Amino acid sequence: MMGPAHSLSGAAAWLGVGAAAAAAGYPMPWPVVLVGALICAGAALAPDLDHKAATISRAFGPLSRGVCEIVDKLSYAVYKATKKQGDPRRSGGHRTLTHTWLWAVLIGSGSSALAVFGGRWAVLSILFIHMVLAIEGLLWRAARGSSSDVLVWLLAATSSWIVGGMLDEPGGGAHWLFTEPGQGYLWLGLPIVLGALVHDIGDALTVSGCPILWPIPLGRKRWYPVGPPKAMRFRAGSWVELKLLMPAFMLAGGVGCAAALGFI
Repeated sequence: MMGPAHSLSGAAAWLGVGAAAAAAGYPMPWPVVLVGALICAGAALAPDLDHKAATISRAFGPLSRGVCEIVDKLSYAVYKATKKQGDPRRSGGHRTLTHTWLWAVLIGSGSSALAVFGGRWAVLSILFIHMVLAIEGLLWRAARGSSSDVLVWLLAATSSWIVGGMLDEPGGGAHWLFTEPGQGYLWLGLPIVLGALVHDIGDALTVSGCPILWPIPLGRKRWYPVGPPKAMRFRAGSWVELKLLMPAFMLAGGVGCAAALGFI
């Protein structure tokens, strides 16, 4: 799928989690609902860190372009080192390492550890990175073009500072779900894991499929492109994505948000 659909699906997924958490007796404070949805929307773009033309590659200027180049080469090296006889030859690393459940778990766990042990500036850095990606994904028309980069970064920095302060307030959500001393912001990794997995599921619905299950082998392939029957798949950017899925994500997100906040 394309960036806007990925971001919308990420936000909708977290709002759905908020609704489920409220039903299970663990309601999210409203800042957690808001911040989690934005983080998840941003994280739903992050697996494309292996693609030089993806939204994330231009989100942070030369820095992100350089990182994308490194990740692409790393992903390709891992593919070559671990592929089985049934896996096809390929020339790049897109839709390999960063599009797996293992990558999602490692990135989410690392983010949680950084948030817990890195202090306030680590939390603000995580918020800033994902706010930039969320703005790029959700407000893609306004964020197009290199001239808007500085405005996006300023908006993301200001938003991160504000919502970070909200979470730090008593009852604001820093200790949502994990209440023991020293566990503040441990939950921050959850929307990051969820966003990456939602991205992978979205890509699995397209023509090429997605090797979500790596490194678990399936038959003669370790990088098996998981997906529905080919007749049910669609091309990225097609009318199915734009006219059906994106409106569905918006509707699901709205219902999930209302349920998470206790309005329904």
